[in-house]
Amino acid sequence: MSKTPALDLLLHELALATPGGYAIGLHIRYVAPLIMVNTYPEEWQEIYTAKVYGLRDPTLAWGLSHTGVRRWTEIGLPDPFGILKEAAEYGMHFGMICAIGPLSSRTIAGATRFDREYTQEEMEHVHRIVQRMHDLSVPPTKLSKAQIEALRCIADGDRHAAAAARLKISESAFKARLTSARQKLMARTTAEAVQRAKEYGLI
Repeated sequence: MSKTPALDLLLHELALATPGGYAIGLHIRYVAPLIMVNTYPEEWQEIYTAKVYGLRDPTLAWGLSHTGVRRWTEIGLPDPFGILKEAAEYGMHFGMICAIGPLSSRTIAGATRFDREYTQEEMEHVHRIVQRMHDLSVPPTKLSKAQIEALRCIADGDRHAAAAARLKISESAFKARLTSARQKLMARTTAEAVQRAKEYGLI
C-alpha cells in the first residue's frame, strides 16, 4: 500500500467502488508512476507484464491522450492485440478508464466489473476518488537541506556510518533524515527516494 494513511483510506474506498479490481498509477512521470497499485487478478497481471501490454493497451493510450472517464467499450481505439478480449478470459468483462492531470504528471486508473457496465454515476464516483488521490499525492517541489544532504550521501555511495561522519551527525540522526525524505517522496525504500529526488530535480 501507500506511505500515507489518507491514501490508504482512499484506496479502500476505490476497492469498494470497483468490484472487479482496479489498477492505478499516480502521477506518471518519465513513464513510471509515483505510486502504483494493482488489484487485478494475479494471473492477468503476469500475462500483461510478460506480453508488454502496457505499450499496446488501448485503454492506457486513451488515458494518455484524454482526461475524464470512459467505458472500455467506448474508447474508440483499435485493439489489434486483443488485450480487452483476453482480459475478459480472467473475469474482466466490463471496464472503465479514468485519467486526471497534466501529461507531465498524469494519473490513470482502470477498473473492472464482471457483471455489467459501469453506470455514469459509478464512473463519476471513481473519478472523484481518483481526483482526491491525485491531489493528495502531488510530488514535492522541494526538500529540506538536511534531507537533500542525506540523499546525496547515499547517491554518492556512502554507507550510513560514513555519511553520518561526513555530515558530523549521529547515525540515528542520519537515518531519521532518510526516513523523513522517504516519507516526503512517498518512497518505500531509500534507493527509490534517491531515484525520485533525481527525477524531480531535487538533488
